[in-house]
Amino acid sequence: MAHLPDRSVGRYTVRIAGRADADGARSVILDTFYRVFGHGYVPRWHGDVIDMDRAYFDHPRQALFVAARGDEVVGTAAVRAEGPQSPPHPRWLAERYPSGTTAQIFRVYVRPEHRRNGLARALVELACDFVAVTPGYESIYLHTNASVEGAEPFWRSVAKQIHDGRADPGHSPAVHFEIPVPVVSY
Repeated sequence: MAHLPDRSVGRYTVRIAGRADADGARSVILDTFYRVFGHGYVPRWHGDVIDMDRAYFDHPRQALFVAARGDEVVGTAAVRAEGPQSPPHPRWLAERYPSGTTAQIFRVYVRPEHRRNGLARALVELACDFVAVTPGYESIYLHTNASVEGAEPFWRSVAKQIHDGRADPGHSPAVHFEIPVPVVSY
């Protein structure tokens, strides 16, 4: 796995997560599923949250990132080596962003009381830097639920919209974005 330096964001540290961060990250993610999204844990969508070792810590091309204040994890982001799935997303998106060469940004969540501190932006920047120094990635893709307050404006500020699924009958109403792979050197 790539080594990237930790980042200070005010009183917070943004870094690649280790196994010691798993419980705190899992708490942030599950609280988001239940309290923000309202659907809770869905095994077919959320297996990475339960088995973080396999999904992130034991996979050299995937990573979990955390924002922490001291020992408390207050935000998360993840990179996985997979493109969008069809269904529920349109086939052309799955073909444009194939698994293996696509880095998909997942799980960008910040506890409500810690928002507006630049943590989501710092998590996404670190995730994109990870993609840049990890061999085999050609693109960065993500989708978001635009009904979540603040999600769509945030992603529009850091990414280019590729497709708005809200106008796509029979598919997920997600809004799809791409971020250019940055050029970094460490």
